[in-house]
Amino acid sequence: MVSNVSPQPHDPSSHGPRPDAPGRRLRGWPSLWSAGAVLIAVIVILPILSVLWIALTPTSANIWPHLIQTTLPRYLRNTLILMGSVGLLTAMVGSGAAWIVTRYRFPADRWLEWLLLLPLAIPAYVGAYALVDLLEYAGPVQTWLRGLMGWKTARDYWFPEIRSLGAAILVLSAALYPYVYLLTRAAFREQSGGGEEVARSLGAGPFARFRRIGLPLARPAIAAGVAVVMMETINDFGTVDYFAVQTLTTGIFSTWLDGNNASGAAQIACVILAMVILLVLLEKGSRRRSKFYNLGSRHRPVTRVALTGPTAWAATALCALPVLAGFVLPAGVILSHAVDHAGAWTDPALLSALLNTLTVGGIAAVLTVLAAVFLVYGVRLSGRRLPRLLMPVTTIGYAAPGAVLGVGILIPLAQLDHGLADFVEGTLGVDIGLILTGSAFALVLAYCVRFFAIAQGASDAAMGRVSPSLPMAARSLGRSHRNVLGAVYFPLIRGTLASALLLVFVDCVKELPATLLLRPFNYDTLATRVHEQASLERLGQAAPAAILVILVGLVAVGLLARSSRENWGRD
Repeated sequence: MVSNVSPQPHDPSSHGPRPDAPGRRLRGWPSLWSAGAVLIAVIVILPILSVLWIALTPTSANIWPHLIQTTLPRYLRNTLILMGSVGLLTAMVGSGAAWIVTRYRFPADRWLEWLLLLPLAIPAYVGAYALVDLLEYAGPVQTWLRGLMGWKTARDYWFPEIRSLGAAILVLSAALYPYVYLLTRAAFREQSGGGEEVARSLGAGPFARFRRIGLPLARPAIAAGVAVVMMETINDFGTVDYFAVQTLTTGIFSTWLDGNNASGAAQIACVILAMVILLVLLEKGSRRRSKFYNLGSRHRPVTRVALTGPTAWAATALCALPVLAGFVLPAGVILSHAVDHAGAWTDPALLSALLNTLTVGGIAAVLTVLAAVFLVYGVRLSGRRLPRLLMPVTTIGYAAPGAVLGVGILIPLAQLDHGLADFVEGTLGVDIGLILTGSAFALVLAYCVRFFAIAQGASDAAMGRVSPSLPMAARSLGRSHRNVLGAVYFPLIRGTLASALLLVFVDCVKELPATLLLRPFNYDTLATRVHEQASLERLGQAAPAAILVILVGLVAVGLLARSSRENWGRD
């Protein structure tokens, strides 16, 4: 998941009264824009409500007591350990790297400041496949050790277990630390240099300044980044499944697909939802309790200190290590397999997966951005309370894991699909088959719900930057609301919408759990092809698809870096 836009809703009342929202409509029928905004919000929220309904009204045997007595404690324990450990490691790596690049000058500091974002381009499951390939018994590392030391079998030496909870923690931390780094770097840059100078004059060393000044002021940003990391950790399926770590997400798959119990899967999904909501509430509470202000009339930026000698090279090494672990290592392993298995690039299955990915990702991205623009614009035009209350709730899909959305979308859609097919066959005598679940419709819907917050946040922020006098002037000249949107808003916000379109598309390409659950039979995307081929220990066949996923991710990272440069400029 890559995003440089905030999903927080804009308060339409902040611009004062809107002359383009006639008061007479408040007491009559809602306008098309208001009704459409409510409909879009309901569609986005409905899968979450569906999960709750399925969990509370099980149609099959209620296995909740059985889950509590058997597998649920193990799922919950592993998930909590994974979340806590990954959150702690990413907080240390992300905030430490952010502090170094914003406070010091050292060799390659300009390059490393942006290279630290590169792990965002590689999904964690790709990193897992690369790590196992590198460190397994038949991999190059152990093979080299056996040749060097003269060992013959695995009994002659000890090597850490690769497919384990510890390895999953390391892989997820290496892939997710940029979320903390990005937010914390912005927080460190916003801090005034006055406090640093005073602390330095009082004899405080680098670690003391970081612990007593930088860290407390950046705590809300670190908490926000760690919350995002923990939610991404809950959502992960490819990494933990490959490492045989049983978490709540893998429990949904095994309970539903292996145990054929959708209600039990929904009940596990509710546990995940409760944890996600708790994370969001804790993060918001942390930000609310930790507010700091610049009291000086002049904000003086921090002057970076030039490091010399071994200290400078140590700073370079510390910042380069996360890049090596999170990007260079997995990208290098995957690239070597892609080169060694050049024939895999011409596999018709790869071309089919690429076309499927472009189709469903492109359709979902376009629909998501259009729906978000309609929702935001409709809420701005509406004087009613319901659309404004629903708009913030639509961001919950961004926090809900893909496996949870899969449960909430597929089960009701399957019932609707069967009912529709039976009705048409009984009425017209024509068997239309399963239109909704037998096509990519469910997959596109899941992508729209999952990443709606990105498009909604971008649209809301972009429209908020348009001066209210411009649409008011257009309305005074007799332009309709539709004309105002097309002639006034769109030319001013199309750059932001293009960025949102790209970001939603990139996240659709990388999404794995929802795709595995909702794709039609024999319908592969790049993400599912990578997962299936790697699960069969055919990394050479998986490598081309993984390279394509990484290239798409690099486009998003480049967009994110460019946006950061525009916001901050050069020091």
